[in-house]
Amino acid sequence: MAKARSILKRQLEARAKIWPDITNNMLWDRTERDGFVTLPRAFPLIMNIMDDLSDKGFPVGQTYFELWCRLYDELFLTLNRPEEMAFYAGFTGQRAGRTWKDRVKRLADLGFIDIKSGPIGEMSYAVFFNPYHVIKRAYLKDLVAEDKYRALVIRANEIGASDLDDIDDHGQLIVEEEEVEEAKPIQSIFKRLPQPTKRIRPKPKA
Repeated sequence: MAKARSILKRQLEARAKIWPDITNNMLWDRTERDGFVTLPRAFPLIMNIMDDLSDKGFPVGQTYFELWCRLYDELFLTLNRPEEMAFYAGFTGQRAGRTWKDRVKRLADLGFIDIKSGPIGEMSYAVFFNPYHVIKRAYLKDLVAEDKYRALVIRANEIGASDLDDIDDHGQLIVEEEEVEEAKPIQSIFKRLPQPTKRIRPKPKA
């Protein structure tokens, strides 16, 4: 925290030297405004790789981004406004809803989300998986360009994200023993959700 405050202080000082007349009420400061969502710093590159994984001419990144902006920390979403979601994702015209549904289905097929049926049809609910995990598994199958995956590795290291290390070289999810015990009640409730292959990392000896 001390390091972050020091960096922020230097950045504010640098900004003041270049734009001395700018005040915070002229800017879009998340600490003073409402309506923000948590967004991973590697999101642009992740979206780029998502589009590569989808069939050419059928980009899914913008649709994923629009859905993400509706999420809260539980990473579960009710898809009860498909027309609005389609419009916000950039789809208009008579085929907007159909195009949006196609992109959501592609996201599910790629493994970035899982969708379940409900009162508003086959796409009523969605849960969002860790995109780093999905991308690493795709990379292990030679589906991700080497330069982009290498860029993601470096970017993740820069921002302190260790998510790629959660997946071993066989595509299995590594979980701590404590996490297995904590997950049992959740798995009993959501046992119908697809469970990724995983292996347990033993607790370190004291």
